[in-house]
Amino acid sequence: MSTNRTSRFGRSLLFLCIFVFVSLLSVQIEAATKKYQFNVEVKNVSRLCHAKPIVTVNGGFPGPTVYAREGDRVLINVTNHAQYNMSIHWHGLKQYANGWADGPAYITQCPIKTGSSYVYDFNITGQRGTLWWHAHILWLRATVYGAIVILPKQATPFPFPRPDGEQVIVFGEWWHADVEEVVKQGNALGLPPNMSDAHTINGKPGPLFLCSEKHTFVMEVEQGKRYLLRIVNAALNDELFFAIAGHNMTVVEIDAVYTKPFTTNALLIAPGQTTNVIVSTNRAPGRYFMAVRPFQDVPIPVDNKTATAILQYKNIPTTVMPLLPNLPQPNDTEFALTYNKKLRSLNTANFPANVPMKVDRSLFFTVGLGKSVCATCVNGTRLSASLNNITFVMPETGLLQAHYFNKKGVFTVDFPDKPPTAFNYTGAPITANLFTSKGTRLSKIAFNSTVELVIQDTNLLSVESHPFHLHGFNFFVVGTGVGNFDPATDPATYNLVDPPERNTIGVPTGGWAAIRFRADNPGVWFFHCHLELHTGWGLKTAFVVEDGPRKDQAVRPPPKDLPAC
Repeated sequence: MSTNRTSRFGRSLLFLCIFVFVSLLSVQIEAATKKYQFNVEVKNVSRLCHAKPIVTVNGGFPGPTVYAREGDRVLINVTNHAQYNMSIHWHGLKQYANGWADGPAYITQCPIKTGSSYVYDFNITGQRGTLWWHAHILWLRATVYGAIVILPKQATPFPFPRPDGEQVIVFGEWWHADVEEVVKQGNALGLPPNMSDAHTINGKPGPLFLCSEKHTFVMEVEQGKRYLLRIVNAALNDELFFAIAGHNMTVVEIDAVYTKPFTTNALLIAPGQTTNVIVSTNRAPGRYFMAVRPFQDVPIPVDNKTATAILQYKNIPTTVMPLLPNLPQPNDTEFALTYNKKLRSLNTANFPANVPMKVDRSLFFTVGLGKSVCATCVNGTRLSASLNNITFVMPETGLLQAHYFNKKGVFTVDFPDKPPTAFNYTGAPITANLFTSKGTRLSKIAFNSTVELVIQDTNLLSVESHPFHLHGFNFFVVGTGVGNFDPATDPATYNLVDPPERNTIGVPTGGWAAIRFRADNPGVWFFHCHLELHTGWGLKTAFVVEDGPRKDQAVRPPPKDLPAC
C-alpha cells in the first residue's frame, strides 16, 4: 500500500513538473525580449541630384523597422554619434506608468547628448498592428524615423483573411538643404521655413523627379495574391492622399486598432497616423504606380508634388511604363470628410470598443495661429500658435522628472479647461489682437477619470486642418463636424457604439473633433499638433495624470541611465 501511494505521488509530481515546464515554455513563447541597437549617425545621402549629410539610425533612410509581438518586452539602446542632442518617441505605444520610455525631449526625458546612450525599455501590452518611431527633438524626424510592426500573440489570427505577404510603406519629406538650417532661417525671419522639395515613399521620391531612376521603391507581387500594406505618414507637415493605379484597397486597421473593413480607391492619412490595407493583385500583370500627394483645402503653400513607387507584378520587364492612379484633387474636402466618416472600430468580443459613456471632465481647446513680438524679424513679428490662447514654452528639464521628484518652478497645472473668451471661432478671419500669453502650463487629470476633449479649429489668421497626437493613450473619436461645435446639439450626433480608436486625429479644416479617453495611465503626457511647423510655434501642452491608489498605478521609478539635463 505504501508502494502504491509512493507511485501515485511520483506520478503526480511528474505531471506537476510537466505542467510547470509547459507553462513556462508557453510564457517564453508568448513573451520574448527583443533587443535592438540604434546608432544615431550622420551619413551622406543623395536625392534629386543633391547630396547632403543627414542624421540617420544605423545609416538607413528610413531607419530600421522594429518587429515585436504583443506581450513582448523591447529593449532599444540608442547611442548618439551625431552632433545634435537626440530623443526618440515610440509613437502610439501606451507605455503604461512608464513615461521614461516615451521619448519626447524635455517632456519625459532630457535628450541623449552626443557620445551618450540611453536604453528605451518597454512592454507591449494589449496592442498589435502598425505604429512607428521618430526623433522627437528639433526637426530631426525629417530623416530619423521608421516603422514598428507588432504581430499578434502566437496562434492568434488576424480578424481578416490572412495575407500572402506584407510590406511596410512609409511616407516622408525631403529637403535639398540642411533641414535644421532651413528652420533656423525661418525662425530668424519670423516666417514659416521653406517647404520640402519632395515627398518620399520609403525614402525615395520616385521616377517623376530628376535623378531618381535608382531612387524608386519597387514592390514585387504575384498575381492572385493578397498583400497587407502597413502605411505610415512620417511627413512633417502634410496630410497625404495615397492610391494605387488599378487597385482598390481594403482598410482593416488604423493606428494599430482593427477597423470594420471597407474598400476605397484612395486613402487619406495625416502626419503621425498609420493605416493598414489589404490589396488584392487581381489585375492584368503589369507595373502600377503607387502615388502620394498632399491634401490642403486652404490657400496655404505646400509641397504639392507627387511622389511615386511601383507595384510590379512578377516577371514583368522594367521597360513597361507604369500607369498612374487617379488621386483625389489636392483640395478635395468632400473626399476627406467622407473617408474619415467610414472609419469604425471593429467592436467585437475579442476587440471591443470600450467607449467611456460617462464623462468626468469636459475640456474645450481652441486651436489658434497668431503672432508674437520679434524686433529682429520681418514686420517685427514672429508667427506663433496656441491652445486656448496659450503658446506653450518648452522647459529646460524634463516635465516628468519635475513631476516625479516634485521639482518646483518648472511648470504649473493651471492650463484652462476652455478658452478665456468665446467668439465665432470659424467666422471671418481674425487678424487683430493675435498676441497670446506664454507659459509652461499643464492640465492636471485625476487617475482613472473619463475625459471628453473637443478640439476646435479657429480662423485666427486662417483655418487649417490640424493632426493632434496624444502620448500615452488611445482615444475614441466620438464626433467631428465643420463649423463651431455646439454643446447643445452636437453631442446628440456622437457615435458611442463603434467610433474609430486612434492616437492621432485630424481636426477638420474650420471644424472640430470630439475625443474621449480614460485617464488610466499615470505620468506626464504630451499633447500636440503633429505638424512640426505648428509644434515649433507652440501648439502643444501636456496632461499630468495623477497616480492611482495602488503601487502598480503609480509612475515607475526612473531608470538609472536616464539622460541628465
